Amino acid sequence: MAVGSPPRSLKRPSLHRRTPSSLGSLASVPEDDLPIMTDRNPAVEAKFRSQPELGVSANSGNPLPGDSTHAGSALLSNNVNTAPLSTPGLSRSNSFSSAYDSDAEDASFFPPVERLTMFDFIENFALTERMEKLQKSVSHQTKRLTETAKTRTASTRDRAIEEWRRRVPSETEQLDKYKKRMRQSVERLNEQWASNTAVTAREKASFIAAVFNIFVSGYLVGGRPEWFPLWYTAQLLYFMPLRYYTYHKKGYHYFLADLCYFVNALLVLSLWVFPQSKRLFISTYCLAMGNNAVAIIMWRNSLVFHSMDKVVSLFIHIMPCATLHCVVHLLSPDYKRQAYPAVWAIQNAAPDSPHRYGLPQMMLWATLPYVVWQLCYHFGITVRRREKIAAGRPTSFTWLRKSYAKNFLGRFVLSLPESLQEPAFMLIQYSYAVLTMIPCPLWFWSRWASGVFLSIVFIWSTYNGANYYIEVYSKRFQKELEQLKKDVAKWQNSPLTPMPQQNAEQMKEFPLLDGGANASGAKAGGEDGEARERKQVSLNVPEASS
Repeated sequence: MAVGSPPRSLKRPSLHRRTPSSLGSLASVPEDDLPIMTDRNPAVEAKFRSQPELGVSANSGNPLPGDSTHAGSALLSNNVNTAPLSTPGLSRSNSFSSAYDSDAEDASFFPPVERLTMFDFIENFALTERMEKLQKSVSHQTKRLTETAKTRTASTRDRAIEEWRRRVPSETEQLDKYKKRMRQSVERLNEQWASNTAVTAREKASFIAAVFNIFVSGYLVGGRPEWFPLWYTAQLLYFMPLRYYTYHKKGYHYFLADLCYFVNALLVLSLWVFPQSKRLFISTYCLAMGNNAVAIIMWRNSLVFHSMDKVVSLFIHIMPCATLHCVVHLLSPDYKRQAYPAVWAIQNAAPDSPHRYGLPQMMLWATLPYVVWQLCYHFGITVRRREKIAAGRPTSFTWLRKSYAKNFLGRFVLSLPESLQEPAFMLIQYSYAVLTMIPCPLWFWSRWASGVFLSIVFIWSTYNGANYYIEVYSKRFQKELEQLKKDVAKWQNSPLTPMPQQNAEQMKEFPLLDGGANASGAKAGGEDGEARERKQVSLNVPEASS
């Protein structure tokens, strides 16, 4: 039994525990005013007489020297007499006893009430204030972010609307733009139809030179074949500097290293520098009558008289073949023996002589200069100029890869890895050169076979030129007319501003391309001549130019 705890039978139990000195005023409440528990159980009272009170000791009323309430308790100890400890009133029921045991166990885990200070209560009160302050800060921050987002959204919307208003032209601006577009279309059409602007002086000169070249070449082949090599060399000396200047200006000068230009150089060396070299002549003949002649078909060379570029390209491929045909088949034996002894020696060699070349010997001696050219081209252009080619400078390989991308050979080359595409292209090009050499012995030993072959190649180039004039040149002109018709129809059907009556009357003067109706939808049938007259008057173009 704890010291200072009187027996329960002598004193009424109090229902409160001893409080700190700061709450000592509660201890002065007289016990007579507290309710008295009745129906005491003697067995329960005997049990609790032999057990001390839980959490209460004899010195619990005196705080420790280090306690925060020691000073206040010391001041009050002289004047206030502490009442003796009393055990709390207990119920005689078992449920109350179980609750009392549970409270005793909880007290062992929490500090006694006497250990609590005023600062603990103040700190509990401050926690609520902190929570409220934090909640207000979060609410304020959320509100500020919401207002900022609303402000930015409104600003962005205003800027978007302003930008949209700035970009969308007004009705007057759109009408002015339509007028400007139609004016440009009419001017472009006038440039196409007017001969003094569409056909320049250089194109006129090219047309005249091409027609004159065909006339002179035909005359020399039939009447003076011995002069034809001179005629070919003079033209080559004129066209090559011109080709180098135009191609270098356009960035196409890597094409000048192709095999066709190399064959022309070999032919000049064989005719004027080494006329006695039989091997040089036979290799030049195979490459010219094989690779250069078939390249007219492969590269689509066209006989377009007004285009100097196309005329020069056709000259480079077909003129070496015509020159060799004259030297081999049209010259007299005496003149051939004196001017071109290598040709005379090959044609007059015995059947068992090593100088009477057949197909294997021709392919062998033609392969040697081809290999020299291929190595020089690969290391001089493909390797040394790789950066410029990658930057967009065109070569024969890049052109063929783009032109024949849908062909089975093009698809095969493009399907290979990047490092193998160029070797594959070189192998295909050499195979093509060898295949074109196969009929060369027939061209060399038969005059009529050579003539028929050259005629077929020349007709093919003329056919390509006809396609250019009809399908390319005329379609380009027709496209200009279609664009003008679309611009006029778009202006007339514009819902923004009705077209003035004066301009509407002027638009009626433009006939449709099919000749079925004019721009206003009227029938043209019997008024076709009047429509042409209106077109000439409105565009100031003579009848012949249309």
